[in-house]
Amino acid sequence: MERRSFVKQAGLAGVLAAASAPAIVHAQANIRWRLASSFPKSLDTIFGAADVFAKKVSEMTGGKFQVSVHAGGELMPPFGVVDGVQNGTVEMAHTAPYYFFGKDETFALGCAVPFGLNSRQMSAWMVEGNGLKLMREFYRNYNIINFLGGNTGAQMGGWYRKEIKSVADIKGMKMRIGGFAGRVLERMGGVPQNIPGGEIYSALEKGTIDAAEWVGPYDDQKLGFNKVAPNYYYPGWWEGGPQLDFYINTKAYDGLSSEYKAIVECAAAQAHIDMQAKYDAKNPQALKSLVGSGTKLFKFPRDVMDLAFKESMAIYSELSAKNPNWKKVYEDMAAFRRDQNLWFRFAEAGFDDFMQAQKL
Repeated sequence: MERRSFVKQAGLAGVLAAASAPAIVHAQANIRWRLASSFPKSLDTIFGAADVFAKKVSEMTGGKFQVSVHAGGELMPPFGVVDGVQNGTVEMAHTAPYYFFGKDETFALGCAVPFGLNSRQMSAWMVEGNGLKLMREFYRNYNIINFLGGNTGAQMGGWYRKEIKSVADIKGMKMRIGGFAGRVLERMGGVPQNIPGGEIYSALEKGTIDAAEWVGPYDDQKLGFNKVAPNYYYPGWWEGGPQLDFYINTKAYDGLSSEYKAIVECAAAQAHIDMQAKYDAKNPQALKSLVGSGTKLFKFPRDVMDLAFKESMAIYSELSAKNPNWKKVYEDMAAFRRDQNLWFRFAEAGFDDFMQAQKL
């Protein structure tokens, strides 16, 4: 067809639009996915990572690849998202992998285990170490491929109706505690409860539980825990750097073009960085506000920390003896942790210790 004839039939505006639009938009099909989150919409930081992901995917494809984001409970229960992705009920999910340690303890290693890695170490293990490779090998058993989906940074140790002055105060205490840490608490004499974020306040208010942990000051203040449990402890020894994940059904992912796969990876990376940046920016003011309104801030007693560490290491040893999936991933993570702590002990800790002692 001659150029003049083509322009006449298509219209000059259409030709210019075709010439200026990214080639990828024309090359790919329209796709619609659903993402099931394990979190309520009210938690804009942790739930918001899924929104960031969906927005970036849409922007990078000129709107041709759309991901609708659904809060926990909309499409399936918050703790049902692994089954949903595995069975193809939804194409993907956004969740904390340690929620599913009951299926296999190895899930927890993809998120956080007591006295594990901090957030920077976790990202280093995943991206430059063997973490992502090993977890993806494990997730193949569930028809899932995972992408890093955010990190909260080190978390707080939770809210308590009564002060924790020693290990004796843990005995019989009913506590909402996420993932793997519940097993450690149980061996310390506590009674762990696994409750979705949106249900914690009412359980704490009614006295169904004696204590609860969630994330940190920003989210905890939004959930109102300070109104029903005034004692706030730190650090969250079970969550030094918990990583969230995007779980994608392998069949759905394999059906994407190489360009769309690259876009998914980039969007997940953006969401991963965005989440911790938001937490680090928002937590300081939230903590000031909580303390200013009467929250009592405490550091865990040393005997509590020591016993938690001892029981955690014992559990890991026991699991390595009976769960080959756990053993393979944990031993790699433990070796990585050893070198990381050697490094962080000098430059990072040295700098942080000095700066945090200054009156700036």
